[in-house]
Amino acid sequence: MQATAYTYDPETRAGSVLLDDGTPLPFDAAAFDAGGLRLLRPGQRVRIEVEPAEGAPEGRRVVLVTLQTF
Repeated sequence: MQATAYTYDPETRAGSVLLDDGTPLPFDAAAFDAGGLRLLRPGQRVRIEVEPAEGAPEGRRVVLVTLQTF
């Protein structure tokens, strides 16, 4: 799934992405680390993987964030 980086805190390695429909989804350090990234800037296109999660926003959580490659 594709999204756009919305927020990112380099100290916690957590942030959020905006889905193409404008829905925000947070991600934690584990999802960021799983993608092997070093830095993420707001506005960058990213690829994310999500899984169902009770109690999470929209009923799903981000488990992987990587840069979108063409």
